[in-house]
Order: sequence, then structure tokens, then C-alpha cells
Amino acid sequence: MDPHTNRDSLMLYLKHQGNIVRKRIVEMLGIDHAGHLGGSCSIADIVACLYFYKLGITPNNFNSNNRNRFIMSKGHSVLAQYAALGELGFFPEEEYKKTKTLNGKLQGHPDMRKTPGIEANTGSLGQGLSIACGLAISMKLDAISHKVYVVMGDGELGEGEIWEAAMAASYYKLDNIVGIVDKNGLTSTGFMKERFDIPNIDDKFKSFGWTVLEIDGHDISQIVDALDKADLVSGAPCAIIANTIKGKGISFAESNPSFHNAALNQEMYFQAMQDIDLLLKETR
Repeated sequence: MDPHTNRDSLMLYLKHQGNIVRKRIVEMLGIDHAGHLGGSCSIADIVACLYFYKLGITPNNFNSNNRNRFIMSKGHSVLAQYAALGELGFFPEEEYKKTKTLNGKLQGHPDMRKTPGIEANTGSLGQGLSIACGLAISMKLDAISHKVYVVMGDGELGEGEIWEAAMAASYYKLDNIVGIVDKNGLTSTGFMKERFDIPNIDDKFKSFGWTVLEIDGHDISQIVDALDKADLVSGAPCAIIANTIKGKGISFAESNPSFHNAALNQEMYFQAMQDIDLLLKETR
């Protein structure tokens, strides 16, 4: 059945794809190889809704200017993006096993020179929204009516460049930008409230002139509705504040700062795969 024939089947399909993304993340990490499990899993559902519902990006149209764009500003969580790109056929499945190796296409942070489907090199936090502004302005100049989607981390909002770009996006009325904040409440060193708290994120974006939507970042229906509502915003950029759980779907990693960037031992690896297989059974 075409997953887009009705809303219920679409929601089930996207939920399934989100968990496929999680499974690929764990496969890419493997055993005894450090990687960013927590922040990649927290955006798995968002990435699935973007790539398998909203973006319309394929290997066949990626070189066209007339399409949507996606920037992974929190570049350390690129494993989620790799998972989606692989499922869409941007590279063969065997590349997953070569993640973060010198002979592989999938590096620890996005590299547009190495990985098909990557829009920009990111990972030095705070830069993605500025890149998005440049793309959005150029698309308006070329009368391209698509959007630029950019995923940022809530800890990343401590970077001043984010707010410079937020001001610019508002000033230039870049209503073709959709910023998505992965609000999982954790940083690499612990809980944000104990490290560098950034309260009232929604009010901050509103004060900069953005239209703001706030959602549960693991509720597929809410994600889809927010992305659709963002299409209707005119005259201002749109921010979607997505409340998420770091490590979502992996029992021992959920809300655990230790798995911001960590290696899985054999027991953890098999537990993570078991957790995800249980989730996948719900959508088969």
C-alpha cells in the first residue's frame, strides 16, 4: 500500500521509518566505536518526517537548484541523516559498516565532499542557521519557492551566531526558512539546567520576529502537522521547538548524558537492537 493514501497509514509508515533510522544509527556505531548515539536518536523521528514526507529530496533531483534544502546544524548527530540518505539510495548499504573510517563516505560530521546528499559541512556548532540564511536568500533571488530546513540542538543555541542569523532571517523576511530545535535538555557534559540553561526558547525566537510552533518531537502526527503549518507561514521565518528525549528508543541511553558520545559494548549493542526491534514490531 502507498503509505500516503491516508493519514493513518502515513503516520504508521513515518513511525516505522523513524525506528529504521534508529536501527541504522546503532548499526553504524557498532561495538566499541564511539559515536553520538543520544542526539542522533532524539532527532530520528524528525529526520524521518523530513526525508520521507516533506523534503522530496532524492538522488535524482539532488543536483537541481529547484528543491528543498536540509542543513544538519548539530552536525555531530549526522548519523540520523546518514540513515535516511542510505534508505533513499544515496549510497549502498555497505557504507554503514565503514562509518568514521578513512575509506568510508560517512564521516563523524557532515562532509559534502565525501557524502552524497549532504548540503553543507557542519559540526562547528552555531553555523547551520547562517548557512540556511544564505541559501534562503539565494532561493528568493532565483524565485525558487521551496524551503530550507535546519535542525539545531538546544545546547547549540548558546552560540551567538545562531541569534545573529535569527535576526537576519527575521529582518529579510525569510519565510522560506524552517528552523527545528531539538530540545532534549542535555549537552555533552550533562543536563542543560545544570550547565548553561537557556529558558523560554519559544519566547526568544518570537522576540526575534519568528513564528513559533512547539511540539512533541516524537509524536509523528504533531511533527507532520507542524511541518505543514510551516508551509503556510508568510513574511517571517518559522521555528519548530521539538521537545525530545535524548537517546529515545534505547532503554539505557534515554536521558542519559553518558551517551552523548560513547561506545557501545557488546551487551549494550544487542540490548539496543532488541529495544529497536520491539519498536519495529509495532509498525509492521
